[in-house]
Amino acid sequence: MLAEIKGLNEECGIFGIWGHEDAARLTYYGLHSLQHRGQEGAGIVVAGGGNLSGHKGLGLVTEVFQSGTLDALCGSAAIGHVRYSTAGGGGYENVQPLLFRSQTGAMALAHNGNLTNAIELKLVLEAQGSIFQTTSDTEVLAHLIRRSQAPTFVGQMKEALSQIEGAFAFLLLTETALYAALDPHGFRPLSLGRLGSAYVVASETCAFDVIGATYEREVAPGELLIISGEGVRSERFAPEQPRSICSMEYIYFARPDSHVDGINIHTARKNLGKRLALEAPAEADIVTGVPDSSISVAIGYAEATGIPYELGLIKNRYVGRTFIQPSQALREQGVKMKLSPVRGVVAGKRVVMVDDSIVRGTTSRRIVAMLREAGAVEVHVRISAPPITHPCFYGIDTSSKEELIAAKHTVEDIRRLIGADSLAFLSQEGLLAAIGRPEGVPQRGQCLACFTGQYPTRVSQIARPCMTVK
Repeated sequence: MLAEIKGLNEECGIFGIWGHEDAARLTYYGLHSLQHRGQEGAGIVVAGGGNLSGHKGLGLVTEVFQSGTLDALCGSAAIGHVRYSTAGGGGYENVQPLLFRSQTGAMALAHNGNLTNAIELKLVLEAQGSIFQTTSDTEVLAHLIRRSQAPTFVGQMKEALSQIEGAFAFLLLTETALYAALDPHGFRPLSLGRLGSAYVVASETCAFDVIGATYEREVAPGELLIISGEGVRSERFAPEQPRSICSMEYIYFARPDSHVDGINIHTARKNLGKRLALEAPAEADIVTGVPDSSISVAIGYAEATGIPYELGLIKNRYVGRTFIQPSQALREQGVKMKLSPVRGVVAGKRVVMVDDSIVRGTTSRRIVAMLREAGAVEVHVRISAPPITHPCFYGIDTSSKEELIAAKHTVEDIRRLIGADSLAFLSQEGLLAAIGRPEGVPQRGQCLACFTGQYPTRVSQIARPCMTVK
């Protein structure tokens, strides 16, 4: 599904490298492979010559880093960031990495996720004299570190990390080390890799592949990695809690060639399609998926049912972000500009249209209408996730509950509203079973809060009104 149109956006992607003479350029390539995780802004900070320097801007990675920009970023360590805005909103000042300078040294921060107690902490910090330069929740960690009385920087980081709540994967860079931290529940993916003698950390393993790095392991929930000239040291800043990795990483966000917590995303999505076929078969002539995340699901559905998979919808990859618009009229126009039905494939056919989710329902309604306009005689919609009935407080830009179509309508109501001949969602049991684990590996814990309303952590009441579509 088109995330920028339907309002299902993940906050960002992070990448870091330590010990490579071409750190900035490799970070650029890593961010490019993570571009699907954020298209509003990008930035890189490098450590070299005893100093931190960086460049950031609004736009895609290729737009922010024009010719010659990377040449000015000299150093053997770097962190980078691509973002969507959820908590804190957009604007240049919120583009990361955030770079801070003080008499005790400089540090840069990049963050994936959302701190559910950020507003509470900001109120306390401001009362103590802190002045915030951004509206991003990421800046809270920097203030907590600087206010810590722990005798070492690692101790200050651990004390600060133990005070924040919610979902977070952090990269922090100083002149002497690269730090990586994952929240105690492990909501977000974060992996460690090697490139020769250099160490690499990234939101997704596809970033390792593009630079030729090898995967080492996942960063564990509640773990703090300290990467320096002495190698990698692991410490804990919090006890590990029951794992609650975001289910939408498997359903929608991660790239098909990535591995998240040991599971290949393409394989997981094919399994979702096969399970969906078992739970909700349809009498049809062809199966098609809504590009891009649903293609793997549609292939799995087709294999399980024996119905041929066809390329019934084409995504126009040359439409710019002009069509990321807030109004409903422009959002629906954006669907037509982004997607085109293949008339010769769908005309006269009963079509199974496979998609990853339904948020507002407007995009699904428009796609169903386009397929009918192209001559489809029946359109059966199959969704590879349970109905989204609750907002996310952990870094996904879902709508407020009032805007979620499944929060106030039955499946039959939604079917009528989107104009489908039939509609079925994957069950929660089917979701967990399809993603699964390799044989002999204990079952992971997944966050299902957007489907169930059962949040793995405390969610501050003052944070709830802020989590709406931006």
